[in-house]
Amino acid sequence: MRNLFVRIKQSARNFSGKQYAAAFAALAFAFCASSSSRAADTTDAMADGGTRYTLHLHHLHTGEDLNVVYRVGDRYLPDAIEKLNYFLRDHRTNDVSHYDPREFDLLHSVMAKLGRPNAVIDVVCGYRTPWSNNYLRTRASVTGVAKNSQHMQAKAIDIRIPGVQTRTLRDIALSLRGGGVGYYPVSQFVHVDVGPVRQWTFRGTE
Repeated sequence: MRNLFVRIKQSARNFSGKQYAAAFAALAFAFCASSSSRAADTTDAMADGGTRYTLHLHHLHTGEDLNVVYRVGDRYLPDAIEKLNYFLRDHRTNDVSHYDPREFDLLHSVMAKLGRPNAVIDVVCGYRTPWSNNYLRTRASVTGVAKNSQHMQAKAIDIRIPGVQTRTLRDIALSLRGGGVGYYPVSQFVHVDVGPVRQWTFRGTE
């Protein structure tokens, strides 16, 4: 919704004064209505009394932090998912995608199995646009980037957990069999995705 609001506002500048005012007012109404609807969904979910799924994230490139309840029981919370999508945007281009929410469940399961549900996850990389993915692939020091990376599908996140050895984090992720697990012992992070179950190790610099 954040991106839609900006795009329509920019387009509306091509209208005349009255047209601009009408278009912007309609957009504002739609935005408020959507926000109210999402808030109601969140309130209803919270009232259900189901298990709350929480993530504590720190982005190593943007310096941003996010502590969010993204799911209650079987219901994903739209506002929280939107915040996660923005937090995990391509930090090189600021493009935002729509993450497969199973990826958030996978992170939650990793932390639960580690016995550290309230620990902070350091995010090394979230969503990548095709441009960013190709940029990394063309760098001489980076050969561990797949041509059709799950990062471009918003189904992968590279992570570290402060105080947890990378090998231990890899073993926990592998035990869940929730998708792909990449082990990067030199750069000290683990790739986790919700694509096909597979594993690999890359010992290069990134």
